[in-house]
Amino acid sequence: MTPFSLDDLAAIIADRAKSDSAASYTKSLLEAGPPRAAKKFGEEAVELVIAALEPERRHVVAEAADVVYHLLVLLQTRGVPLAEVLAELERRTSMSGHAEKAARQPAGAAAESAVP
Repeated sequence: MTPFSLDDLAAIIADRAKSDSAASYTKSLLEAGPPRAAKKFGEEAVELVIAALEPERRHVVAEAADVVYHLLVLLQTRGVPLAEVLAELERRTSMSGHAEKAARQPAGAAAESAVP
């Protein structure tokens, strides 16, 4: 048996998009569109931050799973395939973190941020 992957989860979410919202929580989120999916993702992200500050490791695991799921639902509502996000991560990890961050800043922003 192969390990469960983000691709597996993305495929499940895409499949649930074809189901009935009365029977699928995922479908109900997708039907509500990006605003609802974004709000739910934000709520789950905050819950993960709170869990990260608590001693219970299992809470972090559970909340991280919720964040990943809701991120993929949000991507689905926007028509952004997981492969596109992974390609962006691959591009970013091909250079140092400092160089990558500097490359994302608009021209002149780096100089402005250095001034107190």
